[in-house]
Amino acid sequence: MTPSKLREKVITERVKWIRQMLAELRSLPVDDFDTFCSDPKNIAAAESYLRRCLEALLDLGRHILAKGFGQAVAEYKQIASELMNFEVISKDQAKNLQILAGYRNRMVHFYHEITDHELFEICSSDLGDVEHLLTAVLKWIRENPEKIDRAL
Repeated sequence: MTPSKLREKVITERVKWIRQMLAELRSLPVDDFDTFCSDPKNIAAAESYLRRCLEALLDLGRHILAKGFGQAVAEYKQIASELMNFEVISKDQAKNLQILAGYRNRMVHFYHEITDHELFEICSSDLGDVEHLLTAVLKWIRENPEKIDRAL
């Protein structure tokens, strides 16, 4: 692949989606496990919002790699290591993104193994990991304005 410019519209859409999914996750009753589980719709919503949030974050990384560096990536976990190789994110952030990519894969392929308690813990304690990664990616984008195509 030949590197080109990142599409501002794609970046904006993915960031908006990630933030929307995080807001929806935070609107769920995650102060108490029993309350969270009292309505099965909370569990289904948490799983859907979290999966879509992670997919959007990984798709944003894939867009940066494909357009900004001409690097095609087939697997979600590989996105993390390639973003680190191109110094978009740090080594620690790449480790965290690999964990999130693995969790997304579990949600899609081993959905029957995801427990209510696991979802509750992530929604009540770990959403900051997604925010930190998004912040790191956005920082890199702001520091590299020449890589952005701002055309509609």
